Amino acid sequence: MIVFCIACNSSTNNNTENKKNTDFLEQLKEQIAQNPDSIELRQAFIYTLDSMAMYQEAIHELDVIIKNDSLNAGNWYYKAQLLEKAKDTAAAIVNYKRAIRIYRSPDILLSLANLYAEAKNDTALLICIEIEDTYTDKKYSADCLFISGVYFARIGNTDKAIKLFDLCINTSYSYIVAYLEKGFIYYDKKDYKKALAIFELATKVNNTYADAYYWQAKTYEALNDKTNAIAYYEKALYLDKQLKEAQDALKRLQ
Repeated sequence: MIVFCIACNSSTNNNTENKKNTDFLEQLKEQIAQNPDSIELRQAFIYTLDSMAMYQEAIHELDVIIKNDSLNAGNWYYKAQLLEKAKDTAAAIVNYKRAIRIYRSPDILLSLANLYAEAKNDTALLICIEIEDTYTDKKYSADCLFISGVYFARIGNTDKAIKLFDLCINTSYSYIVAYLEKGFIYYDKKDYKKALAIFELATKVNNTYADAYYWQAKTYEALNDKTNAIAYYEKALYLDKQLKEAQDALKRLQ
């Protein structure tokens, strides 16, 4: 059994960090009021709102910038990302498309393809084909394999999805989310031993990735191994103190 030590003052640390961010926001508000045309100040304000998960407020501020610079693809791209974080998928897709109309960047295309894959829309595959035909960068190849795997996983073709996730990992060994997606398939099939082996491998690839420990914990819980489940939920929470699912699980088990 592995036992992880958790700092007992994590709640205090979170409160202190939130207080710093709140104070910084107030300072920025005052500076923006004095310099309303400063893009740099408004961007700093938006980034801070984003870091505090205040997405709607960040979007409102970004709209001010977009109003004065509507031909900047990066602004639309960032707005789409904020909308995605705010769980407004439809609006995120609209704004990714606006960004693409200005600049057909592979990164923006991949972000759009990923949303389509999650929505079981095979346009994701067409975008991936375009990217692979246009760019030779190995990173984009891994991204396309991953997104294609997500699409097939979501439509229930898990054998195809696993093959694509394996190809993604072979292309880029450290592509951590490909391990997780592969593990999710076995977890959903209730093949917990295979799922656990994959999540364990993910933590060897990246030993600071909280979600990999969280899913180990969930798998141990499914196997009725409460001791290890608690230990790995604690490890996940140690690495990501905002991981509410781990917090809730610990409350349930302890």
